[in-house]
Order: sequence, then structure tokens, then C-alpha cells
Amino acid sequence: MAFEVLMPQLGLTMEEGTVSQWIKHEGDEVKTGDVILEITTDKLTNEVTSEHDGVLLKIVAQEGEDIPVKGLLAYIGQPGEAVGGASAPAAADSVASAAEAAAVAAVPAAAAVSVAAANGARIRISPLARKTAAKLGVDYSNIAGSGSFGRITQKDILAAAEAQKNAPAAAPAAAASAPAPKAGSLELMEGDTVIKLAGMRKVVSQRMWASHNEIPPVTQNIKVDVTALMKFRKMLLAETGKKYSVNDLVLKATAKCLRQHPEMLVSLDGDQIIQRAHVNLGMAVALDAGLIVPVIRDADKLSLDALSAAAKDLASRAKENKLGADEYKGSTFTVSNLGMFGIETFTPIINQPDAAILGVCAIHDELDLDGEGKLFKKQVMRLSCTLDHRLLDGSVVAKFEMDLRDLLEKPMSILL
Repeated sequence: MAFEVLMPQLGLTMEEGTVSQWIKHEGDEVKTGDVILEITTDKLTNEVTSEHDGVLLKIVAQEGEDIPVKGLLAYIGQPGEAVGGASAPAAADSVASAAEAAAVAAVPAAAAVSVAAANGARIRISPLARKTAAKLGVDYSNIAGSGSFGRITQKDILAAAEAQKNAPAAAPAAAASAPAPKAGSLELMEGDTVIKLAGMRKVVSQRMWASHNEIPPVTQNIKVDVTALMKFRKMLLAETGKKYSVNDLVLKATAKCLRQHPEMLVSLDGDQIIQRAHVNLGMAVALDAGLIVPVIRDADKLSLDALSAAAKDLASRAKENKLGADEYKGSTFTVSNLGMFGIETFTPIINQPDAAILGVCAIHDELDLDGEGKLFKKQVMRLSCTLDHRLLDGSVVAKFEMDLRDLLEKPMSILL
């Protein structure tokens, strides 16, 4: 009997994963523990290993497809062995017959809609089926898919198109009220390259869009004189031999300041405000494929040494794709540092469900006049704090920023 390879659940909140790459191919020999494919969940790429010896008989889920937890990915068994068996009804898109697809397409539209409304599930459709629907002008919102877990396949779309063509003239007119969404409508020019929005970039796109549309944001900028901070950093290096980054000192000061301003640590959950008990600092880390935010838990309770070590460890493992699923969840406030890129001010987007995010900008020299009118040079840095105006008011965040500025301008107080 062939064994099913199913989409694993890597974390309590995981609902589906995207097939990133098949390492093994149909017909390849597989041993227990061999990596057979890579999947993307949230913002991480994970390897799926085989639990059986045998041959990869059939690949069901194609690269780029979103598959629900426990959804069918492939079959492993002995050469020549039939796949599916008793579980054939839940088999892949490619094994559904044209007759079955036609039967599905014949289901009355009202019945299909009621099923979707009853279970609250979103429409599951393969990328190829979606493209085919757009090309043929088929409304797939009322189609019950014949693929795994009700996924709509290309055969379902073709059958529906055929049924639509043969239906009475009034039927298409009724369906015309909900046209299929257009995909790939942008006119391409010579030399353009089309890249599928997938994996981490897809997740970043979805979350940033959701944050931008759900939150009324306000960004407030404040200038900090970091001349003393930079001298303090050099003093620490000279006395301890330890090289702390500016980001380490900003994180430490932010954690301390947040403990003094618990009103900043709130989240909106429906019609309730959740007052967060922990200072869990999200730390934005830029990767080639997108952005990930590992979390330093209870940062206010960590020494500068411990916080610095945690930040470096999380950033390093994030870049090597070695973070655990729980290490980039649970933030209560986020810090995003673009100072190393020379950015002087920006508008960071809030990392939900946090109520605010702090943008750290570049340090640069600035001329000023002292009390006696003498010119002197100082080092300044701007902080850009974006707040969720549903939960926080500008004056509340301004007080937090002013106290954070005072900590950074009197750096010895950061460690007290």
C-alpha cells in the first residue's frame, strides 16, 4: 500500500503551507529521513522528510501551490504500486476524471454557495485553474472542486466552461454579475521578467497590505543627540573589550522605556483592548527574499550582554533560515533599524498585532550653537515612531519618545 505524504502542521497557528521546491522527483528512490520537498510557512522555508522507504510514486501538489495542513502532497511506495487506494476520493487534482468534474459543475449554483457559506472556507483553486478561469471567463465562486480538500482544478473549470456554453442563454446572464478576477493583465514590455509572488515575499505583501488598510497610522519623528551615546559605546569597548552595536543600545533603551510606558504595549482584538504583560521586542531583519521579525522575549529583563547576544543570535539564524516557528511570533512592540543604509527618516508599517513600531534612522553630523554662540559639531539620529491611532494618541507616544530620547542622550542611565 502506498503511503501519503501530507502537509505537516509546523506550529499551532499554521493553516496551510506553500510548496516551494520538490527535491525528489517522481520515480526517485526515497529513504526514511530523506528531504523530499521544501515548503514555506508564514515566512520560513521548512524541509519535509520522508517517513518511509520506497519510491516517490506521484507528486500531487505542484510548486507554488498552497496546501492546507494535512493536505495531500505526494505518494511514496514500491515501484509500480497503485496510488490512492481507499483514499482515492481525496486524491490530487490530476487524478480527477473529466466525468467527475462535469458532475461537479452540474451542481446548482445556489447549493454550492450554501456549502461555502456554511463552513466559512475560502475558495481553494490551483494556479492553473485560476488562469484558465480568467481566460475563459468562468466564475468559479460557485464551483465545488474535485481536487484534494475541495480544490478547484483545471478540469473543473473546463467542465464548467463547457456547461456554461451549453446552458440556456439566461444562465450566463445571471452569472455575469460576478465576473472572474483578472490575473496577469499588465502589459509586458520587451525584456520584462515575470516572477510568481510566492513564499516570504507573498506573506510580507499580504501582511503589509492588511496592516496598511486596517490601521489608521500616524508617524512621529524626534531628533536625538547621540554624541554622548557614541562616546559611551567607545568607552564600553575600551573597558570591557565588547563591541556593542548602536542597535544593541537602542534596543536596551527601548525595552527599559517600554517598561516605564506600559500604555504602549496594547493590541486590538475585535472590540477588546489587550494590555500586554511582556516587553517582547520584535526586531526587523531584512533578508534577500523579504522581511522577518524575530522576537526577543522579556527584553526589559535582559542585561545588555544578554540582549546583545540574543539579537545577534536571532538575526544570524534568521538569515540562515534556522528560526523556529515560535521565534518570530508574540511581539508586543517592534524596532526596525535602517540607519546602516543612511536613511534619515521613514514611515515604518506596524507589525500587527502591535500598536506601534519604532524606526531607527542614520547617525549624521550636525552643526549647532552653544549657549555662548560658539559653533560646535554634534551627532544626531532621528527616531520615527508609527502608532495605531485606534489605540494610541499622539501625545501618549510623544511622551514615550521624549523619555527614550532622554535615555539615549544620557546613556549611562540605560544600564541603571
